[in-house]
Amino acid sequence: MGDGEMECFGPAAVYLRKPERERIEAQNTPFDAKTAYFVAEPAEMYLKGTLISKEGGKATVKTLCGKTLTVKEDDIHPMNPPKFDKIEDMAMMTHLNEPAVLFNLKERYAAWMIYTYSGLFCVTVNPYKWLPVYDSVVVAGYRGKKRIEAPPHIFSISDNAYQFMLTDRENQSVLITGESGAGKTVNTKRVIQYFATVGAMSGPKKAEPVPGKMQGSLEDQIVAANPLLEAYGNAKTVRNDNSSRFRSYHIFYQLMTGHKPELLEALLITTNPYDYPMISQGEITVKSINDVEEFIATDTAIDILGFSGDEKISIYKLTGAVMHHGNMKFKQKQREEQAEPDGTEVADKIAYLMGLNSADMLKALCYPRVKVGNEMVTKGQTVPQVNNAVSALSKSVYEKMFLWMVVRINEMLDTKQPRQFFIGVLDIAGFEIFDFNSLEQLCINFTNEKLQQFFNHHMFVLEQEEYKKEGIEWEFIDFGMDLAACIELIEKECMFPKATDTSFKNKLHDQHLGKTAAFQKPKPAKGKAEAHFSLVHYAGTVDYNIVGWLDKNKDPLNDSVVQLYQKSSLKVLAFLYVTHGAAEGTNI
Repeated sequence: MGDGEMECFGPAAVYLRKPERERIEAQNTPFDAKTAYFVAEPAEMYLKGTLISKEGGKATVKTLCGKTLTVKEDDIHPMNPPKFDKIEDMAMMTHLNEPAVLFNLKERYAAWMIYTYSGLFCVTVNPYKWLPVYDSVVVAGYRGKKRIEAPPHIFSISDNAYQFMLTDRENQSVLITGESGAGKTVNTKRVIQYFATVGAMSGPKKAEPVPGKMQGSLEDQIVAANPLLEAYGNAKTVRNDNSSRFRSYHIFYQLMTGHKPELLEALLITTNPYDYPMISQGEITVKSINDVEEFIATDTAIDILGFSGDEKISIYKLTGAVMHHGNMKFKQKQREEQAEPDGTEVADKIAYLMGLNSADMLKALCYPRVKVGNEMVTKGQTVPQVNNAVSALSKSVYEKMFLWMVVRINEMLDTKQPRQFFIGVLDIAGFEIFDFNSLEQLCINFTNEKLQQFFNHHMFVLEQEEYKKEGIEWEFIDFGMDLAACIELIEKECMFPKATDTSFKNKLHDQHLGKTAAFQKPKPAKGKAEAHFSLVHYAGTVDYNIVGWLDKNKDPLNDSVVQLYQKSSLKVLAFLYVTHGAAEGTNI
């Protein structure tokens, strides 16, 4: 596409492809294919330079910044001619080596061109700022164009999947992978936005809004699901302002903006996050997120998606109740280990919001009834036991409410029309490799390992099957087996009844050290956090600290309190626990 044809993308054009004049100038840069090389360098990984000499397995290169480096011959890599400068598909390079790929991505990124193809893949480098490349003009620009007919973009991948589904009459899948904070969730949203927009172009006109019913077009409804699910399902983590993780979810801070003063009063909350220890252990503001704007989007989404007025206030009330749970206090009775309430003000707020009787709730927490044989008996609780129960209940309420919202949204988006084909979009969780890694990181990395195995199978193994069908000579490589060893090790060792942290660590070392390739002893280093073992994951080797692992999943629900939930005057809460039986040993 020349400059004239790029005008169809509007203001986004300059972020997608540089003007012809710039490209011609770059391609006419002087170049000597015999001496233009990349050289490995510890601080920068690779530098561009000119080859001076090769002798005895060594190579001497003078870098463009004036350094002279002598390295092994294997540590220099030929550069591509200028005609490949900022090339859109790196599979077309004459020399496809690591520094060539790295510099191409880096130089495109420096010019704000964040999308680059590499054969089957579209590589995205997170710009950590909003670029004007996703509006309806850009959608229209990519509509119906083959991949080679337009600059790299997630919309091109989306449109091609859509066109292939229509022409080949086969299901399609878009798989989005990358490390934590790489931009997977944002790009997943863009894929869904594209399909929703394209689908809406041929859909019926918008109907008039009716309270408690789905509002707007299918596009509006699909797009509206994002802010609601993000508010309740996403949070800030160390690397990511909008992570699809657990922690202090965005909705808590949205409610406390005071944008809707009537909600502060209804939920009995303040505008100060530090009044609620459960949600103020880390950062309470995020530079890249405007909580007022996000709350408006969340609140509007609840209406668009067809939740009734009663359901909407119930969602908010249960969210407020979860916040209050972290403020409940209990003390030890004199000369006893028995716990008792240290004031009832917080419990009264929780009970009011959840449609319960405060005294009954406190009694059930401190003196739950449990089944012993065929009889129900009252069992005393220590302060730590009650605190654990309160924490487990708040997590359970939030989890069940979130899953209920997901089911409701899916039901409301179901058109009941026959489906011939579909496009699946998978946002694979990002690996986490921190200085200190605990059970949370293991759970995330294990999930990602399984998803990556699925990804590898579908993107590489099935591609090789196509080679066989076409009669291409090819030595089969089982990419899925790269991950199998680590996956099997975690699955095998995930059960450890009647263990301690120390006995669990000893068992792992006795059974796997030196015997299982995926299990290693951590390498100690000055200033490095203590680690008890290392696992060789697909994305790299991770050191894990097991302190507290056995306690982190000891969250059995207090059935006496759950039975109160089942009789709650708040219909949504009663519904969430309608199937919970007293015999269930539920862990959160």
